[in-house]
Amino acid sequence: MKFERKDILGLKDYSRDEINFILDTAESLKEISTRKIKKVPTLRGKTVISLFYEPSTRTRTSFEIAAKRLSADAVNITASASSVVKGETLIDTARNLESMNPDIIIMRHSAAGAPHILARLLKHQSIINAGDGAHEHPTQSLLDMMTIREKRGKIDGLRVALIGDIAHSRVARSNIYGLTIMGAEVALCGPAMMMPREIDKMGVTVHNRMEEAIRDADIIMMLRIQLERQKNNMFPSVREYAKLYCLTPDRVKMAKKNVLVMHPGPINRGVEIDPQIADGPYSVILEQVTNGVALRMALLYLLAGGK
Repeated sequence: MKFERKDILGLKDYSRDEINFILDTAESLKEISTRKIKKVPTLRGKTVISLFYEPSTRTRTSFEIAAKRLSADAVNITASASSVVKGETLIDTARNLESMNPDIIIMRHSAAGAPHILARLLKHQSIINAGDGAHEHPTQSLLDMMTIREKRGKIDGLRVALIGDIAHSRVARSNIYGLTIMGAEVALCGPAMMMPREIDKMGVTVHNRMEEAIRDADIIMMLRIQLERQKNNMFPSVREYAKLYCLTPDRVKMAKKNVLVMHPGPINRGVEIDPQIADGPYSVILEQVTNGVALRMALLYLLAGGK
């Protein structure tokens, strides 16, 4: 099978076979990161540019490591250190980068749809969406699914609870698309002001109480409050939020005994997740980070023409 897509923008229209193909590829590449010399010549001569208009630790670093482990030339650009601060538009930035003839551009932007603009504008470069506003974060969802499949052997039929700021979370949206495509039962819970209207039409169940959402869950995925995307104060206080929506040792007992606890990061300890849970035996948060490198290696490899 050959990956037929030019860009990775979102998971809404992906098939189960496509997602499994990406995950299979990532699993085959994961071993490279365990070698004494963590490098293969697969993408030698290819140039990968990371263009980040928002802060990032895990996503940007893992993409850079992924590119370098495949021997690609990796270039990082942050908006604060680019001509954006001089007034250059996104389209002008894209045109200038295109003139340097890179192969893949990884983009994070605060505006929903910004990577889609680049994908339409640039005909010879592949674009990877590393998060666009509150829209999607497809590579995070893919690494989450990789972790679930690795730990449970399947995704189909599992109950996955997503808890927190659903409305402003691009991770939540991509995971809703990806997990439902793969046959998981997705349950959502969060403050009413942080729950999109009619989201139940996306094939999920919505719960008012956290205890209802996580009961008998195979996976609990905690989400942080996206304060940077909220225009108004949507809850009385952080203390009140934690009282209702923090994953505590008592609450985790309501899920299945072998439940996996996930979080896309960064973690706000004591707000959405208790430190005992974040660092405890249920947590696979650091495994998510490890799998992020392998998953992003797979995407770079497939977009560059790998089979």
